[in-house]
Amino acid sequence: MYTLNLEYMIGLVPVILGYVPKTLAMASAAMVAALILAAVLAVFRVFKIPVIDQLVALFISFFRGTPLLVQLFLFYYGLPQVFASLASIDGITAAIIGLTLHFSAYMAESIRAAILGVDRSQWEASESIGMTRWQMLRRIVLPQAARIAAPTLMNYFIDIIKSTSLAFTLGVTEMMGAAQKEAAGSFLYLEAFLVVAIIYWGLVEFFSFFQRQLERRMNRAFAR
Repeated sequence: MYTLNLEYMIGLVPVILGYVPKTLAMASAAMVAALILAAVLAVFRVFKIPVIDQLVALFISFFRGTPLLVQLFLFYYGLPQVFASLASIDGITAAIIGLTLHFSAYMAESIRAAILGVDRSQWEASESIGMTRWQMLRRIVLPQAARIAAPTLMNYFIDIIKSTSLAFTLGVTEMMGAAQKEAAGSFLYLEAFLVVAIIYWGLVEFFSFFQRQLERRMNRAFAR
């Protein structure tokens, strides 16, 4: 019967935890960039701007319809063969860009649905007092849409954190990459991957708790 090497696992915990800041930095950068891009894409989709709307729909279809790992490989290994300037991009940058493009496609649809979920009468009232489209979005629609979309967007941030584990396939030493190296050196694969799994689990539970608190606070604010 196989017995877990608990001493090795305990010693590995601080090693893996040392890469948590890098993982969270990658996830945060990708989340901010994806949120900005998704908001722009969602606005294009809502107002159905000719040509641009079709291009955005194609973008969303591609990045939602293909695996993230394939997209990362295409961007990091494939495109530099065509565009020499991309050869200088390191693994971390490539991973952040890949995560940004992938999750912006999902987030754009969530934001679009949230925008369309704002009562139509408020759109009409904004137009009746002479607001431009940009003023209407910034002052009336987007603040309400943010409340509707917030829980879903937080779920995407959690997914981004987990998806950073794919960055090790681009040569990035983050939590998963560190666990892979430690396992290769010790041959204790079960212990190494169990430790990194538990740490990912802890991070997800922490941000899930934060998400629940944020939802309660937002609901109380809008219930007044």
